[in-house]
Amino acid sequence: MSHKLLQINPVVRLNTSTGRIMKEIGEIAMAAGWESYIAYSGARDGVPQHSSQLVPVGNKLDLTVHAVATRIFDAHGLVSRRATKQLIRRIKEIDPDIIHIHNVHGYWLNYPLLCQYLRESGKPVIWTVHDCWLYTGHCYYYSAARCDKWQTGCGHCPQKRAFPASWVFDRSARNWHDKQHAFGSLERLTIVPVSDWIRQEMAHSFLADKPFQVIHNGIDLDIFHPAEPGAERPAGTVILGVATLWHEEKGVRDFVELAGRLHEGERLVLVGRMSEEQRAAFPAGVEFIERTENVAKLAALYAQATAFVNPTWQDNYPTVNLEAIACGTPVVTYRTGGSVEAVTAGTGFVVEQGDVQGLLDRVRELAAEDRKAVTERCRAHALQHFSKQERYQDYIRLYESLTTR
Repeated sequence: MSHKLLQINPVVRLNTSTGRIMKEIGEIAMAAGWESYIAYSGARDGVPQHSSQLVPVGNKLDLTVHAVATRIFDAHGLVSRRATKQLIRRIKEIDPDIIHIHNVHGYWLNYPLLCQYLRESGKPVIWTVHDCWLYTGHCYYYSAARCDKWQTGCGHCPQKRAFPASWVFDRSARNWHDKQHAFGSLERLTIVPVSDWIRQEMAHSFLADKPFQVIHNGIDLDIFHPAEPGAERPAGTVILGVATLWHEEKGVRDFVELAGRLHEGERLVLVGRMSEEQRAAFPAGVEFIERTENVAKLAALYAQATAFVNPTWQDNYPTVNLEAIACGTPVVTYRTGGSVEAVTAGTGFVVEQGDVQGLLDRVRELAAEDRKAVTERCRAHALQHFSKQERYQDYIRLYESLTTR
Protein backbone atom coordinates (compact mmCIF):
# COMPACT_ATOMS: atom_id res chain seq x y z
CA MET A 1 0.00 0.00 0.00
CA SER A 2 1.38 3.41 -0.99
CA HIS A 3 1.97 6.21 1.49
CA LYS A 4 -0.22 9.32 1.41
CA LEU A 5 0.97 12.93 1.49
CA LEU A 6 -1.29 15.88 2.31
CA GLN A 7 0.02 19.40 1.71
CA ILE A 8 -1.79 22.44 3.15
CA ASN A 9 -1.67 26.00 1.79
CA PRO A 10 -4.28 28.69 1.05
CA VAL A 11 -3.46 28.96 -2.67
CA VAL A 12 -2.58 26.47 -5.40
CA ARG A 13 -2.30 28.92 -8.32
CA LEU A 14 0.77 28.22 -10.37
CA ASN A 15 1.64 31.91 -10.65
CA THR A 16 2.46 31.83 -6.92
CA SER A 17 5.72 30.35 -5.65
CA THR A 18 4.01 28.14 -3.04
CA GLY A 19 1.52 26.90 -5.64
CA ARG A 20 4.30 25.77 -7.97
CA ILE A 21 6.35 24.34 -5.10
CA MET A 22 3.45 22.19 -3.88
CA LYS A 23 2.67 20.99 -7.40
CA GLU A 24 6.27 19.95 -7.95
CA ILE A 25 6.65 18.27 -4.55
CA GLY A 26 3.42 16.37 -5.22
CA GLU A 27 4.67 15.19 -8.62
CA ILE A 28 7.99 14.01 -7.21
CA ALA A 29 6.18 12.27 -4.34
CA MET A 30 3.89 10.48 -6.80
CA ALA A 31 6.89 9.40 -8.87
CA ALA A 32 8.23 7.83 -5.66
CA GLY A 33 4.97 5.90 -5.18
CA TRP A 34 3.07 8.24 -2.86
CA GLU A 35 -0.52 9.41 -3.20
CA SER A 36 -0.58 13.22 -3.21
CA TYR A 37 -3.31 15.52 -1.88
CA ILE A 38 -3.35 19.32 -1.54
CA ALA A 39 -5.80 21.17 0.73
CA TYR A 40 -6.39 24.84 -0.11
CA SER A 41 -8.84 27.69 0.40
CA GLY A 42 -11.74 27.11 -1.97
CA ALA A 43 -12.79 30.75 -1.59
CA ARG A 44 -9.41 32.18 -2.53
CA ASP A 45 -8.45 30.03 -5.48
CA GLY A 46 -9.78 28.45 -8.62
CA VAL A 47 -8.91 24.92 -9.65
CA PRO A 48 -5.85 24.93 -11.92
CA GLN A 49 -4.74 21.83 -13.76
CA HIS A 50 -3.11 19.67 -11.12
CA SER A 51 -1.83 16.13 -10.91
CA SER A 52 -2.35 15.97 -7.13
CA GLN A 53 -5.86 15.45 -5.77
CA LEU A 54 -7.17 18.86 -4.67
CA VAL A 55 -9.13 19.36 -1.44
CA PRO A 56 -10.96 22.73 -1.37
CA VAL A 57 -11.74 24.05 2.12
CA GLY A 58 -14.17 26.79 3.18
CA ASN A 59 -16.29 29.25 1.23
CA LYS A 60 -16.54 32.99 0.61
CA LEU A 61 -18.53 33.56 3.81
CA ASP A 62 -15.73 31.94 5.86
CA LEU A 63 -13.19 34.12 4.08
CA THR A 64 -15.22 37.31 4.61
CA VAL A 65 -15.81 36.69 8.33
CA HIS A 66 -12.13 35.86 8.81
CA ALA A 67 -11.06 39.03 7.01
CA VAL A 68 -13.39 41.19 9.13
CA ALA A 69 -12.15 39.59 12.37
CA THR A 70 -8.59 40.24 11.23
CA ARG A 71 -9.21 43.86 10.31
CA ILE A 72 -10.99 44.71 13.56
CA PHE A 73 -9.66 42.36 16.24
CA ASP A 74 -6.23 41.32 14.89
CA ALA A 75 -7.55 37.76 15.16
CA HIS A 76 -5.88 36.30 12.08
CA GLY A 77 -5.88 32.51 12.24
CA LEU A 78 -8.41 32.46 15.09
CA VAL A 79 -11.67 32.33 13.12
CA SER A 80 -12.85 29.85 10.40
CA ARG A 81 -13.78 27.09 12.85
CA ARG A 82 -16.31 25.61 10.42
CA ALA A 83 -13.80 25.49 7.58
CA THR A 84 -11.14 24.00 9.88
CA LYS A 85 -13.52 21.28 11.06
CA GLN A 86 -14.22 20.54 7.40
CA LEU A 87 -10.49 20.17 6.78
CA ILE A 88 -10.11 17.91 9.82
CA ARG A 89 -12.90 15.66 8.54
CA ARG A 90 -11.14 15.40 5.18
CA ILE A 91 -7.81 14.64 6.87
CA LYS A 92 -9.46 11.79 8.75
CA GLU A 93 -10.94 10.46 5.49
CA ILE A 94 -7.66 10.68 3.60
CA ASP A 95 -5.62 9.39 6.58
CA PRO A 96 -2.30 10.77 5.31
CA ASP A 97 1.02 9.40 6.52
CA ILE A 98 2.59 12.87 6.34
CA ILE A 99 0.93 16.26 6.78
CA HIS A 100 3.04 18.93 5.13
CA ILE A 101 1.97 22.48 5.98
CA HIS A 102 3.14 25.48 3.98
CA ASN A 103 0.86 28.25 5.28
CA VAL A 104 -2.20 28.36 7.52
CA HIS A 105 -2.44 32.14 7.41
CA GLY A 106 -4.47 33.58 4.56
CA TYR A 107 -7.96 34.06 6.05
CA TRP A 108 -8.95 30.41 5.93
CA LEU A 109 -8.02 28.28 8.97
CA ASN A 110 -8.22 28.30 12.76
CA TYR A 111 -4.71 27.30 13.82
CA PRO A 112 -5.43 26.41 17.51
CA LEU A 113 -8.18 24.02 16.43
CA LEU A 114 -6.01 22.49 13.70
CA CYS A 115 -3.04 22.12 16.04
CA GLN A 116 -5.22 20.44 18.66
CA TYR A 117 -6.24 17.83 16.09
CA LEU A 118 -2.66 17.39 14.81
CA ARG A 119 -1.37 16.92 18.34
CA GLU A 120 -4.06 14.35 19.18
CA SER A 121 -3.66 12.49 15.88
CA GLY A 122 0.03 11.85 16.49
CA LYS A 123 0.75 12.19 12.78
CA PRO A 124 4.14 13.56 11.71
CA VAL A 125 3.88 17.19 10.61
CA ILE A 126 6.35 19.01 8.39
CA TRP A 127 6.06 22.79 8.32
CA THR A 128 7.87 24.60 5.52
CA VAL A 129 8.62 28.16 6.62
CA HIS A 130 8.13 30.49 3.66
CA ASP A 131 7.85 33.63 5.83
CA CYS A 132 7.98 34.67 9.48
CA TRP A 133 4.29 34.60 10.48
CA LEU A 134 4.69 31.26 12.26
CA TYR A 135 6.68 32.78 15.11
CA THR A 136 5.57 36.42 15.35
CA GLY A 137 2.57 38.00 17.03
CA HIS A 138 1.32 39.63 13.85
CA CYS A 139 3.57 40.27 10.87
CA TYR A 140 4.83 37.93 8.20
CA TYR A 141 8.12 39.84 7.95
CA TYR A 142 9.79 42.24 10.37
CA SER A 143 13.04 43.16 8.60
CA ALA A 144 11.81 46.40 7.03
CA ALA A 145 10.43 47.56 10.41
CA ARG A 146 13.71 46.50 12.10
CA CYS A 147 11.67 44.94 14.91
CA ASP A 148 12.89 42.15 17.20
CA LYS A 149 9.96 41.95 19.62
CA TRP A 150 9.16 38.48 18.26
CA GLN A 151 12.17 37.13 20.15
CA THR A 152 10.67 37.76 23.60
CA GLY A 153 6.96 38.50 23.09
CA CYS A 154 5.20 41.00 20.85
CA GLY A 155 2.99 43.98 21.63
CA HIS A 156 2.49 47.53 20.34
CA CYS A 157 3.15 46.13 16.86
CA PRO A 158 4.79 48.66 14.52
CA GLN A 159 3.25 46.82 11.57
CA LYS A 160 -0.29 46.43 12.85
CA ARG A 161 -1.63 47.80 9.57
CA ALA A 162 0.58 45.59 7.42
CA PHE A 163 -0.54 42.12 6.30
CA PRO A 164 -2.54 40.64 7.93
CA ALA A 165 -3.71 44.19 8.66
CA SER A 166 -5.69 45.17 11.73
CA TRP A 167 -7.26 48.62 11.60
CA VAL A 168 -8.46 48.72 15.21
CA PHE A 169 -7.04 46.45 17.91
CA ASP A 170 -3.49 45.27 18.49
CA ARG A 171 -3.61 41.66 19.70
CA SER A 172 0.03 40.91 18.86
CA ALA A 173 1.16 40.14 22.44
CA ARG A 174 -1.68 37.65 22.93
CA ASN A 175 -1.18 36.22 19.43
CA TRP A 176 2.48 35.55 20.21
CA HIS A 177 1.57 33.52 23.29
CA ASP A 178 -1.25 31.72 21.45
CA LYS A 179 1.12 30.65 18.70
CA GLN A 180 3.76 29.61 21.21
CA HIS A 181 1.23 27.32 22.86
CA ALA A 182 -0.37 25.96 19.66
CA PHE A 183 2.72 25.38 17.53
CA GLY A 184 4.97 24.51 20.43
CA SER A 185 2.59 21.73 21.49
CA LEU A 186 3.15 19.74 18.28
CA GLU A 187 5.40 16.93 19.44
CA ARG A 188 5.96 15.41 15.98
CA LEU A 189 6.71 18.70 14.23
CA THR A 190 9.71 19.08 11.92
CA ILE A 191 10.37 22.63 10.73
CA VAL A 192 11.81 23.15 7.25
CA PRO A 193 13.12 26.70 6.67
CA VAL A 194 13.72 27.41 2.99
CA SER A 195 16.75 29.61 3.70
CA ASP A 196 19.72 29.59 6.04
CA TRP A 197 18.75 33.12 7.05
CA ILE A 198 15.34 32.17 8.45
CA ARG A 199 16.86 29.12 10.17
CA GLN A 200 19.23 31.45 12.00
CA GLU A 201 16.36 33.79 12.86
CA MET A 202 14.24 30.97 14.27
CA ALA A 203 17.06 29.99 16.60
CA HIS A 204 15.90 33.03 18.61
CA SER A 205 12.20 32.16 18.47
CA PHE A 206 9.91 30.14 20.76
CA LEU A 207 10.31 27.22 18.33
CA ALA A 208 14.09 27.07 18.70
CA ASP A 209 14.04 23.62 20.33
CA LYS A 210 12.11 21.92 17.52
CA PRO A 211 13.95 19.76 14.96
CA PHE A 212 14.96 21.73 11.85
CA GLN A 213 16.09 20.80 8.36
CA VAL A 214 16.84 23.49 5.79
CA ILE A 215 15.58 22.60 2.29
CA HIS A 216 16.05 25.30 -0.30
CA ASN A 217 13.38 25.78 -2.93
CA GLY A 218 13.94 24.24 -6.34
CA ILE A 219 12.56 25.12 -9.76
CA ASP A 220 11.74 23.37 -13.02
CA LEU A 221 14.88 23.81 -15.09
CA ASP A 222 13.10 22.46 -18.18
CA ILE A 223 10.76 25.48 -18.06
CA PHE A 224 13.17 28.10 -16.75
CA HIS A 225 16.03 28.03 -19.23
CA PRO A 226 17.95 30.48 -21.42
CA ALA A 227 16.63 31.54 -24.82
CA GLU A 228 17.30 29.14 -27.67
CA PRO A 229 20.50 29.80 -29.66
CA GLY A 230 19.88 32.37 -32.34
CA ALA A 231 16.77 33.78 -30.64
CA GLU A 232 16.32 37.50 -31.19
CA ARG A 233 17.12 39.64 -28.16
CA PRO A 234 15.71 43.10 -27.39
CA ALA A 235 18.03 45.99 -28.19
CA GLY A 236 19.66 47.90 -25.36
CA THR A 237 19.59 47.11 -21.64
CA VAL A 238 16.43 45.47 -20.29
CA ILE A 239 15.96 45.58 -16.51
CA LEU A 240 13.31 43.17 -15.24
CA GLY A 241 11.42 43.11 -11.94
CA VAL A 242 8.85 40.46 -10.97
CA ALA A 243 6.42 40.20 -8.06
CA THR A 244 2.99 38.64 -7.53
CA LEU A 245 1.82 41.92 -5.96
CA TRP A 246 3.86 45.09 -5.88
CA HIS A 247 3.99 46.83 -2.51
CA GLU A 248 6.46 48.92 -0.55
CA GLU A 249 8.45 46.01 0.85
CA LYS A 250 8.99 44.60 -2.65
CA GLY A 251 10.78 47.82 -3.57
CA VAL A 252 8.21 49.55 -5.78
CA ARG A 253 9.43 53.01 -4.68
CA ASP A 254 13.00 51.97 -5.38
CA PHE A 255 11.96 51.05 -8.91
CA VAL A 256 10.30 54.47 -9.34
CA GLU A 257 13.60 56.10 -8.38
CA LEU A 258 15.60 53.74 -10.59
CA ALA A 259 13.30 54.42 -13.57
CA GLY A 260 14.00 58.15 -13.21
CA ARG A 261 17.73 57.53 -13.57
CA LEU A 262 17.69 55.44 -16.75
CA HIS A 263 19.68 56.53 -19.77
CA GLU A 264 18.64 56.25 -23.39
CA GLY A 265 18.77 52.60 -24.41
CA GLU A 266 17.87 51.36 -20.92
CA ARG A 267 14.36 49.99 -20.32
CA LEU A 268 12.49 48.84 -17.20
CA VAL A 269 9.92 46.01 -17.39
CA LEU A 270 7.82 45.20 -14.29
CA VAL A 271 5.69 42.05 -14.05
CA GLY A 272 2.95 41.73 -11.43
CA ARG A 273 -0.17 43.36 -10.05
CA MET A 274 0.16 47.10 -9.47
CA SER A 275 -2.45 49.77 -8.76
CA GLU A 276 -3.09 52.63 -11.15
CA GLU A 277 -1.87 55.00 -8.46
CA GLN A 278 1.44 53.13 -8.25
CA ARG A 279 1.84 53.12 -12.02
CA ALA A 280 1.20 56.85 -12.19
CA ALA A 281 4.29 57.46 -10.02
CA PHE A 282 6.59 56.06 -12.74
CA PRO A 283 8.03 58.13 -15.56
CA ALA A 284 6.99 57.38 -19.12
CA GLY A 285 8.60 54.44 -20.86
CA VAL A 286 8.22 51.78 -18.16
CA GLU A 287 6.52 48.60 -19.41
CA PHE A 288 3.96 46.98 -17.07
CA ILE A 289 2.86 43.36 -17.52
CA GLU A 290 0.17 41.71 -15.41
CA ARG A 291 1.28 38.47 -13.78
CA THR A 292 0.46 35.47 -15.96
CA GLU A 293 -0.31 31.82 -15.24
CA ASN A 294 1.82 30.97 -18.28
CA VAL A 295 5.21 30.26 -16.74
CA ALA A 296 6.75 29.73 -20.20
CA LYS A 297 6.01 33.40 -21.00
CA LEU A 298 7.53 34.41 -17.68
CA ALA A 299 10.64 32.35 -18.44
CA ALA A 300 10.94 34.10 -21.82
CA LEU A 301 10.84 37.49 -20.07
CA TYR A 302 13.65 36.41 -17.73
CA ALA A 303 15.73 35.12 -20.65
CA GLN A 304 15.37 38.37 -22.63
CA ALA A 305 16.42 40.61 -19.74
CA THR A 306 19.92 41.95 -19.28
CA ALA A 307 19.55 41.78 -15.49
CA PHE A 308 16.91 40.85 -12.96
CA VAL A 309 16.67 43.45 -10.19
CA ASN A 310 15.13 42.53 -6.84
CA PRO A 311 15.11 45.54 -4.46
CA THR A 312 13.18 43.65 -1.78
CA TRP A 313 13.29 45.01 1.77
CA GLN A 314 12.14 41.77 3.40
CA ASP A 315 12.25 38.28 1.98
CA ASN A 316 13.08 34.68 2.77
CA TYR A 317 14.40 32.80 -0.28
CA PRO A 318 12.73 34.43 -3.30
CA THR A 319 12.06 31.93 -6.07
CA VAL A 320 12.24 34.73 -8.66
CA ASN A 321 16.00 34.97 -8.11
CA LEU A 322 16.40 31.26 -8.92
CA GLU A 323 14.18 31.53 -11.99
CA ALA A 324 16.15 34.45 -13.42
CA ILE A 325 19.53 32.78 -12.91
CA ALA A 326 18.22 29.53 -14.45
CA CYS A 327 17.23 31.55 -17.54
CA GLY A 328 20.78 32.83 -17.81
CA THR A 329 20.02 36.26 -16.37
CA PRO A 330 22.10 37.61 -13.45
CA VAL A 331 20.45 39.04 -10.34
CA VAL A 332 21.09 42.32 -8.57
CA THR A 333 19.44 42.44 -5.15
CA TYR A 334 19.55 44.18 -1.81
CA ARG A 335 21.31 42.60 1.14
CA THR A 336 17.98 41.41 2.54
CA GLY A 337 17.22 38.19 4.42
CA GLY A 338 17.67 35.09 2.28
CA SER A 339 17.52 37.00 -1.02
CA VAL A 340 21.31 36.95 -1.14
CA GLU A 341 21.67 33.17 -0.80
CA ALA A 342 21.14 32.28 -4.46
CA VAL A 343 23.46 35.03 -5.75
CA THR A 344 27.16 34.29 -6.18
CA ALA A 345 30.08 36.25 -7.57
CA GLY A 346 29.38 34.82 -10.99
CA THR A 347 25.60 35.16 -11.03
CA GLY A 348 25.00 38.75 -9.93
CA PHE A 349 25.60 41.34 -7.24
CA VAL A 350 24.36 42.26 -3.77
CA VAL A 351 24.12 45.93 -2.76
CA GLU A 352 23.07 47.56 0.48
CA GLN A 353 19.39 48.29 1.10
CA GLY A 354 18.28 51.59 -0.39
CA ASP A 355 21.29 51.96 -2.68
CA VAL A 356 19.31 52.50 -5.90
CA GLN A 357 22.32 53.92 -7.73
CA GLY A 358 24.27 50.85 -6.67
CA LEU A 359 21.60 48.64 -8.28
CA LEU A 360 21.86 50.60 -11.52
CA ASP A 361 25.65 50.67 -11.50
CA ARG A 362 25.79 46.88 -11.14
CA VAL A 363 23.24 46.46 -13.96
CA ARG A 364 25.41 48.60 -16.21
CA GLU A 365 28.44 46.58 -15.23
CA LEU A 366 26.61 43.40 -16.24
CA ALA A 367 25.42 44.98 -19.49
CA ALA A 368 29.05 45.62 -20.42
CA GLU A 369 29.98 41.94 -20.01
CA ASP A 370 29.85 39.30 -22.73
CA ARG A 371 26.23 38.12 -22.66
CA LYS A 372 27.01 34.56 -23.76
CA ALA A 373 29.55 34.11 -20.96
CA VAL A 374 27.17 35.52 -18.35
CA THR A 375 24.35 33.24 -19.52
CA GLU A 376 26.53 30.14 -19.44
CA ARG A 377 27.81 31.00 -15.96
CA CYS A 378 24.30 31.52 -14.58
CA ARG A 379 22.90 28.40 -16.18
CA ALA A 380 25.73 26.21 -14.91
CA HIS A 381 25.12 27.45 -11.36
CA ALA A 382 21.37 26.78 -11.66
CA LEU A 383 21.95 23.24 -12.93
CA GLN A 384 24.18 22.54 -9.97
CA HIS A 385 22.01 24.05 -7.23
CA PHE A 386 18.39 24.76 -8.23
CA SER A 387 16.99 21.53 -9.70
CA LYS A 388 13.54 20.77 -8.30
CA GLN A 389 14.25 17.04 -8.62
CA GLU A 390 17.25 17.31 -6.34
CA ARG A 391 15.84 19.84 -3.88
CA TYR A 392 12.43 18.20 -3.46
CA GLN A 393 13.93 14.73 -3.27
CA ASP A 394 15.14 15.98 0.12
CA TYR A 395 11.46 16.16 1.14
CA ILE A 396 10.86 12.57 0.01
CA ARG A 397 13.80 11.42 2.10
CA LEU A 398 12.42 13.38 5.06
CA TYR A 399 8.94 11.89 4.58
CA GLU A 400 10.38 8.39 4.45
CA SER A 401 12.50 8.93 7.55
CA LEU A 402 9.43 10.06 9.50
CA THR A 403 7.22 7.18 8.36
CA THR A 404 9.75 4.45 9.18
CA ARG A 405 10.37 5.48 12.81
